Amino acid sequence: MAAQDIARALQRAESVLQRKPSLGLHEDAPATARWDGDLRVVASHANGDAVITDMPPELGGAGQRVTPGWLFRAGIASCVTTRIAMAAAAAGIELRALEVVASSQSDARGIFAMTATDGTPVPAGPREVHLTVRISAPGVSAERLRAMVQTSNHCSPMSHAVQAAVPIVLHVEADAG
Repeated sequence: MAAQDIARALQRAESVLQRKPSLGLHEDAPATARWDGDLRVVASHANGDAVITDMPPELGGAGQRVTPGWLFRAGIASCVTTRIAMAAAAAGIELRALEVVASSQSDARGIFAMTATDGTPVPAGPREVHLTVRISAPGVSAERLRAMVQTSNHCSPMSHAVQAAVPIVLHVEADAG
């Protein structure tokens, strides 16, 4: 789809949402994860797409697939990249290159609910996520590109979910049989 087509689609969607804001609220497609033996998990979408995860050998997995943590970083990087491409199309900016790298540092002790030497719990997740954005567009100033990237990151659903610490509501259906 050409940038102009994307821009027109975004304009139509924004126009509809301005007239009928209630149409903006919707249920997101659920992700279903099923244990596949050992530490393999198959995460699937209702459309049939699926991704298999595994853990590294030092944590008991075979290390033959990506980890759930990598999927988390990939989701953030992909979401921010998409949002930047949307912003560029809406602004009539033709991108030459766009790449977002999401990296983080985690402490494996958190998976085991361990505490640090001072007795504080070690968090199970990453300490922070670093996004490195490489972007270029002919005839567009670096300042304008930086501003567009910052706004896009702010409007990225995945970035927002992490920054706002969206609550997780847990429902457990356990069968003792």
